[in-house]
Amino acid sequence: MSRRRRIYEGKAKVLFEGPEPGTLVQYFKDDATAFNNQKKGTITGKGVLNNRISEYLMTRLGEIGIPTHFVRRLNMREQLVREVEIIPLEVVVRNVAAGSLSKRFGIVEGTQLPRSIVEYYYKSDELGDPMVSEEHITAFGWAQPQDIDEILALSLRVNDFLTGLLLGVGLRLVDFKLEFGRLYENEEMRIVLADEISPDNCRLWDVKTNERLDKDRFRRDLGNVEEAYQEVARRLGILPEGGPRDMKGPSTMQ
Repeated sequence: MSRRRRIYEGKAKVLFEGPEPGTLVQYFKDDATAFNNQKKGTITGKGVLNNRISEYLMTRLGEIGIPTHFVRRLNMREQLVREVEIIPLEVVVRNVAAGSLSKRFGIVEGTQLPRSIVEYYYKSDELGDPMVSEEHITAFGWAQPQDIDEILALSLRVNDFLTGLLLGVGLRLVDFKLEFGRLYENEEMRIVLADEISPDNCRLWDVKTNERLDKDRFRRDLGNVEEAYQEVARRLGILPEGGPRDMKGPSTMQ
């Protein structure tokens, strides 16, 4: 394999220079982190499963007109994506009380919220990804008011679609995190969905039992983490043939 230029490495993925101008290769790792990188570990096969799950969900979102950076999956651990200028915000959509929302407001986990709540966090591991308001976002120049309007509208559309899709396979979409980027084409800019959508950044509970089938199993030492990710992929009908361990992570790193 020819050596590729590494553009960026995050906690769960690596970005390499793509085969064509304006593209990147997004590589999914098995590394797992929690609590702003304070807890670290490995979930065997996670990268393979998240690649497939994110491919499936991004493709389905594209079919209903949600613009995304996803182009196509290249292999078990890699996908081709459009290069975008990432907006330094994490957009969290909450449907059910869980995690930090429950702690902040003393709401019992599992309580259905009166309506979906959208929160913004500034992307900064060093600062602990602090929650921010639209005033912060515009004052510090991270996004313009019209960008925020577009991000909010897209986030709610994603939520509506994924809630129904996942409910159809017995999964409750408790909350999830999205990231967006600016895609520049022919001197025009548009906001597109970026990063990934997977059990790494979604809370997914079984509709009947409330069993957690996401990264909370790693965060809270609940065990059977790999099996939870596999179950999500199985329900979506995309578990890789031969299981998720067909390709070990380090073997593809250059």
